[in-house]
Amino acid sequence: MNFSSSKLVRLLDDALPGAVEATRQDSAERLSQWVGVFDAVKLHAKHQSMKSLGEELPAKGMKASVGTLSLQEQFDQVRATLEQSLSAKHVAAVDAPSPRAPRLAAFQREAAAAAVTPEPVVEFALHRQRYLDQQRKMELMIGPLRAHVQQTLLAASPELRQLAELDAMWEQMLEVREQKLLGGVPAMLKQRFEQLRKTHQDDAVPGKWLAAFGHELQEVLLAELDTRLQPVLGLIEAYKASPQEV
Repeated sequence: MNFSSSKLVRLLDDALPGAVEATRQDSAERLSQWVGVFDAVKLHAKHQSMKSLGEELPAKGMKASVGTLSLQEQFDQVRATLEQSLSAKHVAAVDAPSPRAPRLAAFQREAAAAAVTPEPVVEFALHRQRYLDQQRKMELMIGPLRAHVQQTLLAASPELRQLAELDAMWEQMLEVREQKLLGGVPAMLKQRFEQLRKTHQDDAVPGKWLAAFGHELQEVLLAELDTRLQPVLGLIEAYKASPQEV
């Protein structure tokens, strides 16, 4: 797996060239930096217990019932809900007109007549809060979905049970590092925000750059959503590819 090929990394690198540190290490070497000695010991112990479990359980299992909706359908529902929340309509809500819009518009016209290059007062704090809110929504919806898929695999077959247990362990081990990395995305977006504002401060149409930034922010959010959903999708694809009940 090439982690640097993810859409999220490519978007951030395009927006801020050089901000995403390049590395010549392969995936295994880079992953080893994420896993401490105690984690490695626990992972080894889990592999050993899974090996004995595979010898004890029947070779073939029965796929668990997942209710009225299949795992794929549940995945699609969560994805669609989050994509709707991340849409431009919602992300741009910080710029939505308020009940005082007519009076504000009149004030802006007066300011435009008095100023040479009127620039709307914009601060990144609003966009940062919007991004953090969307990250929180992803965590609240994807976490339970992943746990549900893991539970389904645990009851399916010995092979899928091993996969679910491994996924749960990796999730626990990498959680802190993942949160730290994703938590740094808003800081990178702030750099992009300030860069655009400085570059376009003399534009004939003040604030036009802000719409471009809003589009970039939405693209980054969607890319982060894909990144967060990848482990869940992998589990579901393994479940769908496993032998059917016989």
